Formats: sequence, C-alpha cells, structure tokens
Amino acid sequence: DSNDAVHISFYDQTNGDLKHGTNAELQWNIVSLESLGTVGGYTSIAIDSNNKTHISYYDYTNSDLKYATNKSGSWVYATLDSSGSVGTHTSIAIDSNDAVHISYLDWDNSDLKYATDKSGSWVISTLDSTGYVGWYTSIAIDSNDTVHISYKENSNWDLKYATNKGGSWVY
Repeated sequence: DSNDAVHISFYDQTNGDLKHGTNAELQWNIVSLESLGTVGGYTSIAIDSNNKTHISYYDYTNSDLKYATNKSGSWVYATLDSSGSVGTHTSIAIDSNDAVHISYLDWDNSDLKYATDKSGSWVISTLDSTGYVGWYTSIAIDSNDTVHISYKENSNWDLKYATNKGGSWVY
C-alpha cells in the first residue's frame, strides 16, 4: 500500500477459509475473513488509493465468484457471479478512480468472464467464448484506465490477450 505495508490474501486449505495477512502494524497480523463453507480459492488482491483492500476469490461450496473489501471500514462480502460454476482463476485490479475490475474463468462454459463496478454497480460480461478460454487470467489497468487481460486457451495451450483500449474489446 502507500505506506509500504504488505497485504496478502490466501486460501487456508486446512480450514477452508479465506485469509488476509498484513504487516501494516509493524508485525504480521493474519485473520480469517470468511469461513462459511469452503471459500478463498483462486484468490487475488489489490489495494486502492485509500489503502483499502479488495479481494476476489472462489467459493468452492457454492461454485461462485466472490468479492471482499474493507473500503467502508469493515469487511463486506458479496457474491458477484453465481451462474453455474464460475469464479476460478480470478485476477483483480483497481483503476485510477478506484473502480474494481476482475477477470475469471466460467468453468461450466470454459469462457473468459469480466466483472467491474466502474458504472457504480457490478456488471458481468463474457469476453471470450471461443474454445476453452479463460484459464490462468491476469488483469492489469494502465495509466489511461485501459483494461488488459492475459489468459490461456486450454485446447491449444495458446496465450491470449484481451483489451478494451479502443473502446471495445479486441482479442
């Protein structure tokens, strides 16, 4: 974060929990954030301009994409996508306006999906549905708030790339 504190999110496989760790208070503090069912897989973490934490992760129990944040001062949890088995291979990024962007795999359809709250409410989109795509996503936002996503096409083992640089998605 802007104070050089480290933040990590991880899946505690032994307990099936989403955990967060930080050294913001000069020593490591690790807490369970969510422990209802088996949650916290494929976790990704980002810190916004106000040093607030945003975490995307997979809920194994319900096969959903979930999101946790402490931007209001306390931790809040939301299910963002529950349309089948969705939310594995998540990657999260924050743009210059502190909007959240998440790329992830729709396991049932083998599609690359994208969630953002840029408009003020969450919008879910299927970006690429050609072949078995969306594996091992990685998302980044550049200085112009353009979204860049790299991901694997699983049939031919190809690296793919998607961006909205020109105002619409290109692959």
